[in-house]
Amino acid sequence: MIFIKNGTIYTMAGDVIENGSILIKEGKIVEVGKDIIAPLDAEVIDAEGRMVTPGFIDAHCHLGMWEESIGFEGDDGNEMTDPVTPQLRAIDSINPMDISFEEAYQGGVTTAITGPGSANVIGGTFVAIKTYGNRVDDMIIKDPVAMKIAFGENPKRVYNAQSKSPMTRMATAAILRDTLFKAKTYLQKKERAEEPSKMPDYDMKMEALIPVLKKEIPLKAHAHRADDIFTAIRIAKEFDVDITLDHCTEGHLIADQLAKEGKPAIVGPTFGNRSKFELKNKSFDTPRVLFEAGIKFAIITDSPVIPLQHLPLCAGLAHNAGLPEIEALKAITINAAEIVGLQDRIGSIEVGKDADIAIFDGNPLKDIDCKTFATIINGEVVYKR
Repeated sequence: MIFIKNGTIYTMAGDVIENGSILIKEGKIVEVGKDIIAPLDAEVIDAEGRMVTPGFIDAHCHLGMWEESIGFEGDDGNEMTDPVTPQLRAIDSINPMDISFEEAYQGGVTTAITGPGSANVIGGTFVAIKTYGNRVDDMIIKDPVAMKIAFGENPKRVYNAQSKSPMTRMATAAILRDTLFKAKTYLQKKERAEEPSKMPDYDMKMEALIPVLKKEIPLKAHAHRADDIFTAIRIAKEFDVDITLDHCTEGHLIADQLAKEGKPAIVGPTFGNRSKFELKNKSFDTPRVLFEAGIKFAIITDSPVIPLQHLPLCAGLAHNAGLPEIEALKAITINAAEIVGLQDRIGSIEVGKDADIAIFDGNPLKDIDCKTFATIINGEVVYKR
């Protein structure tokens, strides 16, 4: 057991508890509040008034897919030989022994939604993992958690260089539609088969898309520009599938229309330069405008674009641009958990949830010199300064 006392606890469940305590047992939070008595056999951590938050969550990154300090040998995020690769699984490329994992949890980031890059129209499945461990199989929260798709410049650039389709936005959309239609037909044949001999031949690509068609996981749509965002929504409607709008760089320009669509946005990476044309309207105003329009959103690093430990900095810069502080915290905790469908386990400090907790010397959204005092994942102290 672990007993945290004397903390300023941001539960992200509606309460900020001054001089509060948290009791952790068998990897779960079993009690939160004031005037809790520490069991005699508990390891006691005195927060001494420090800020205590749920472990931070990055709702879109590529942690472990592009390793630090090496090139091609650790570059495992894009299979740039076929624009349609739904059968690829992030878990088969992640190296949890890369230093980026240690830096992430030392920065208070305890969960990463990580997966393939955006070279392909359909890139493969993302996985939700904890950031501490040495074997990815033991770190999984949910696999798969989403199916990556991509619009805009990236697939165009990759396949134009190979003189093959897609070389236009039209072709990207057409390839996605064609694949989803084939998957729908494949699923219908499977469901209507009355005996094994009537089953369609096994197709690994089509099998991977069945959870999307059944709304067990969403499409995770790389879309920066407004027209690409609308194309993503259009296709999701055509096939009646769930979708998240990842990057959503021009979301602030179309917030009123996005609010009517009711799809969540996953915003970032906003820090850094405008490395391509579709980022020309990138702004830290985006989260504030989406919030004011009533759109649920998360803030991300897109690691390795921005190292994962700087996730609270990204939220802090959005706060500096006018987003209320508590909403900035939600964007990297409970909002992120809800958008990826994991709010029953992570994202807030509540009884029954995973004991993923970060303790900070200052406020990680506001204080440039803020340091992590301790990080707890699954009820285990994985870092203590």
